Amino acid sequence: MLISIASVFFAFYFEINYYIDLTLLSIAIIFPLVFTIRGSFRRREKALEHLSQFRSALKTLQYFVMSNPTITEDKKVEIDEVLNKISEKTIEHLKHNGESMQDLDDYINKIYQFLLDNNDTVGKSLREKMFRFMNDLHEAIDNLNAINVHRTPISLKAYCKVFIYIFPLIYAPTIINNVGPNHSEFITYMVVLLTEFILISLYNIQDHLEYPFDDKGLDDIKLETFGIKRK
Repeated sequence: MLISIASVFFAFYFEINYYIDLTLLSIAIIFPLVFTIRGSFRRREKALEHLSQFRSALKTLQYFVMSNPTITEDKKVEIDEVLNKISEKTIEHLKHNGESMQDLDDYINKIYQFLLDNNDTVGKSLREKMFRFMNDLHEAIDNLNAINVHRTPISLKAYCKVFIYIFPLIYAPTIINNVGPNHSEFITYMVVLLTEFILISLYNIQDHLEYPFDDKGLDDIKLETFGIKRK
């Protein structure tokens, strides 16, 4: 906004005004900005689908174990704690934008180790069903991690940001030319400031959508509702 005010001030001070077709600037800024917003929104929607799959797989694994009469109560408590840890670690990993998955992978492997250690009490049919839902669990977690790590191309975001900052320098003299010398300078200031405010607001919306797990934006995903124990 300060750049916008300075651009208008110096354009008036040095009497700089010219006409440029703003369609070119719209293509240079608006099109890539809208493209990145749509991309971020689609990633957010995909994240919601994978979170639903994640919780569904965890709850189903929990039901399989808890409903099996051949598994002792101690073993049921053990695997329940593992499933709860997986839920907590996944939410913590996403919320803090973590990159290392080693700690989480270690907990997921404990389910496999549990099945191996209890081969005599967990029947073949139940084991195969649990492996199928473990596949869903792995797929959901890997997809969530991919969304968390691989975001909108950095070069495209940088391109949009640079052009948003450059835009007032080009836009101010054009508005002065369009408004004309017989009108108040206040109109020119308001038009340039309003336009720049809209552009930077759209960029900030995209930036918040870019990080849907950190609980900092108004549209962030409420991760606690997808834990094995809802909060």
